[in-house]
Amino acid sequence: MLNQTLEEVKKQFVAKVPQDVQSEIFRLIREQQQSGVQYGLPEGSKAVDFTLSHSSGATVNLYEQLAKGPVVLTFYRGGWCPFCNIQLRAYQNILPEIEALNGQLIALSPQSLDNSLAQQSKESLQFPVLSDKDGSVAASYNVLFQVPSYLQEVMANKLKINLDEYNATDSWILPIPSTFIIDQSGVIRSANVNPDFMRRSEPQDIINQLKLL
Repeated sequence: MLNQTLEEVKKQFVAKVPQDVQSEIFRLIREQQQSGVQYGLPEGSKAVDFTLSHSSGATVNLYEQLAKGPVVLTFYRGGWCPFCNIQLRAYQNILPEIEALNGQLIALSPQSLDNSLAQQSKESLQFPVLSDKDGSVAASYNVLFQVPSYLQEVMANKLKINLDEYNATDSWILPIPSTFIIDQSGVIRSANVNPDFMRRSEPQDIINQLKLL
């Protein structure tokens, strides 16, 4: 189970990362969970079309892909995030099952094209890894947020992660990790949006949802 693996990684994270750093990271999760904001487009709503650059340099259009079959669309934080890398590897493992159900898998993050290409190569990912550089697609799906200043400081100074450099943009932006399953008519049939970035959609749940389409 993916989330069992992520739970083990979380334990390692808690054991290794200084308490003050942990405090700020968990603060953001808590603030988003308690904000009362309904993140993500709801099930039953129409998926927003987009065209983004693939790590290979080609472009991918959502509705052109939907013409071929349903799409599993996942927003993740970036290749610097170990939880994201474990998630994408787990999804790569079920890619044959997704394709057997006539589905397609597309992953988006705000990281630069160069970093997307490096991640796709390193992780041997066989599905499109797209660069939503300015976060406009994440914003249209209501999962984009501005990293608060207290966490920017922790990430840059303590974790040595400079998002503006990694994403090649002037803004410190991230998507809330989320996975949408979109049917061929463009309707979102399943939406899993969780401010706790240490939990993700289970691969088997994705397969089960695709079987219902």
